Amino acid sequence: MTKAEVGNIIEFKDGLRGIVEKVNENSVIVDLTIMEDFDERELEEKTVVNHKNYIIVHA
Repeated sequence: MTKAEVGNIIEFKDGLRGIVEKVNENSVIVDLTIMEDFDERELEEKTVVNHKNYIIVHA
């Protein structure tokens, strides 16, 4: 399993995408505001994703 680094774009949970802001031991903190439909989805700006639950889309 490759861990994401700060600045990577990851995809998780049914197509949500975000940019990694911080890497923790078991998870990453992700900024979701880069998604084009962010406002329509009514999501929080940031979320935590376990390393097991994402794929790196752009390094």
